Amino acid sequence: MSERIDWREEVPVSSRYDDPYYSLNGGLDETRHVFLDGNDLPARFRPGFHIAELGFGTGLNALAAWALWRESGQDGTLAFTSFEAHPLGADEMARALAAFPTLAPLAADLCEAWATGTREIALPGLSLHVIEGPAEKTLPPWRGRADAWFLDGFSPAKNPALWSDTILSQVGGHTAPGGTAATYSAAGHVRRALADAGFEVARIPGFERKRHMTRAWMPQGL
Repeated sequence: MSERIDWREEVPVSSRYDDPYYSLNGGLDETRHVFLDGNDLPARFRPGFHIAELGFGTGLNALAAWALWRESGQDGTLAFTSFEAHPLGADEMARALAAFPTLAPLAADLCEAWATGTREIALPGLSLHVIEGPAEKTLPPWRGRADAWFLDGFSPAKNPALWSDTILSQVGGHTAPGGTAATYSAAGHVRRALADAGFEVARIPGFERKRHMTRAWMPQGL
């Protein structure tokens, strides 16, 4: 059964958490600022680059990363693994992504594959794996290590389980040396948990009305 959502001016809002899936002030611009710029992409792209994400949501972040991979002329395939407890249905995903016409061709391919029920999706230049279930259960056994993390769960106030010390410690343990993480949240406990997980952490300017966000990076020697 797909997650139930409400719509506010064609922006999807989680009924479970009463939180929008992306910014009411420009979801794609927010993704680019927080997750792409926040992880220094595309400058860090290289063959075999692997992005991991907490909170797949509408798939917007994956599409934006895939589009940037293609636009920046990368060779090979971008690996993208996302952990999602409450996946959207294909119709809701398509409706949400219709707000971003520049991504329309890529969104159509993603939605077509998503509608088949598969969560391991191979598209030209993208290898996407969405792992369903609570991250506290699905992240620890994951055998991958990410070069960049998109920490995009619903807000810590609405969904604290996804921002626990335990989860963020797992993020650190599944980050490659020199890897990075970025999130729209600048909450003190999030920054402290990332630091405890081995990251160097900085609070930097956020998107639009949000004054701050968080960028973190793992030292090369770890």
